[in-house]
Amino acid sequence: MIKGRDFIVFGLQAWDLNIASTIKYTATEISRNNRVIFVNPPLQRSLALMHKNMPEVQKRLKVLKGEEPDLVQENENLWVLTPKTIVESINWINSKTIFDFFNRINNKKFAKQIKDAVKRLNFKNYIILDDNSMIMGYYLKEFLKPNLFIYLLRDAVTLVSYHKRHGTRLQPDIIRKADLVVTNSDFFANYARKTNPNSHMIGQGCDLTMYNDKNGKLKIPDDIINIKRPIIGYVGFLTTIRLDIEILVYIAEQKPEWSVVLVGPEDENFKNSKLHQLKNVYFLGRKEPKELAAYIKGFDVALNPQLVNEITDINYPLKIDEYLAMGKPTVATKTTFMEYFRGYTYLPSTKEEYVIEIEKALKEDSPELQIRRIAYASKHTWENFVNKIYKHVEF
Repeated sequence: MIKGRDFIVFGLQAWDLNIASTIKYTATEISRNNRVIFVNPPLQRSLALMHKNMPEVQKRLKVLKGEEPDLVQENENLWVLTPKTIVESINWINSKTIFDFFNRINNKKFAKQIKDAVKRLNFKNYIILDDNSMIMGYYLKEFLKPNLFIYLLRDAVTLVSYHKRHGTRLQPDIIRKADLVVTNSDFFANYARKTNPNSHMIGQGCDLTMYNDKNGKLKIPDDIINIKRPIIGYVGFLTTIRLDIEILVYIAEQKPEWSVVLVGPEDENFKNSKLHQLKNVYFLGRKEPKELAAYIKGFDVALNPQLVNEITDINYPLKIDEYLAMGKPTVATKTTFMEYFRGYTYLPSTKEEYVIEIEKALKEDSPELQIRRIAYASKHTWENFVNKIYKHVEF
């Protein structure tokens, strides 16, 4: 464990983004024993001009005008910095030379704001943790000269169109420059080792405090408790970007005696799908995050019927930890990353295999297996995640 050090933490996601994020949880966990400045991404010129009515943009414009503080203390050891600067929107530039020229200027502006906060808080010999920010963080090791520069590689962001253009080129370089690279999968660790041998797989952290029913007092909600069993269920956003409707239709049609329960908001494709015509398929709608564990408790088998594409194949599915933390037999599409959960989940590759594996999951479930699943998921806490980072830190 590392105690009494100063950290600068930043990534692609802002502190006030209204979703749970790895870097926010990580910064909070680090701040239990160290001082931390969490740095929001700087405001881009295009957002300031074309989306100035967005609440997050308005907030940053107020910071720029001095109407709101740029440095806000969140807890005893953690401050959130919103940079008082606008960086140029340069991702459209095709020329590598011209892009790099302006990206260096953007990085210098960003670093200047961080240096100012470091001075105000009297941070010394600090450690930088960069979460997947290969563009805005590219020159920060040179400009800020930290005691240690750690790069966290945990998502296939270079497959997203915005980062594909320049991020694909810059990421191997920032990995090479890092003093330490930590990743959440063997796939990313092997990729990182091509340019930096000091790269390590540390898994993923999860906030599983809500997925805990040790005392058995969690009440199954009224809109699921009377649905005919067995219940084969899914919780999360029902989107065809990530989920395979054909698998769900096949399960429901092949096993009319099963109830397929889907909890979460739907995209247009789901709203117009054949699933709504099947009598054994139940759409329960969007629920508050704090309610999801109770719905999972009502499942006999939990599903993650992912499409397999270049993004889903290598990304960490947090949903699996949530299912396992509730002790549920879990059937999920076999992907490169799901090998991490082999031995604790059922991994079909086709719609036909889905029915076979669900039948097996129903038949094999037992109190002993439930305890084993819960124990496995409980290893994936944010405390353990951060401690694994510390384990690889050398001064």
